[in-house]
Amino acid sequence: MEHMVNIISTGPDIVLQETAGARLAESAVAAAAGVASPAIRARSRGRKPVANARQRAMYLAHVTFGLSLTRVGACFGRDRTTVRHACALVEDSRDDPRCELGLDMLEEALLAIESSLALRSREVL
Repeated sequence: MEHMVNIISTGPDIVLQETAGARLAESAVAAAAGVASPAIRARSRGRKPVANARQRAMYLAHVTFGLSLTRVGACFGRDRTTVRHACALVEDSRDDPRCELGLDMLEEALLAIESSLALRSREVL
């Protein structure tokens, strides 16, 4: 499947698309977790629900949209090693069937939105 980062071919537009993928993951997780998007992007760690939401958003940006750990870190104002740690924690949490289901649903929704956006961008061309 074509990733959002490949919809626009070169230059600064790729960074824009990567940022859009990260923001889309952030918004989806914020809505699902009942956390404000600005709290997810905040420089401070925040309370546990915010930190968990940020970890899930970074994980989904990396896994669903194929963003590098470095790029995800840049989008969320975190170091790539922090993103790697977040992804490992979220992967471990997938052992819980409820977490697995929630992440699967978010992933499917994000992929559907990505596909819809890709189709719309082709219609414009």
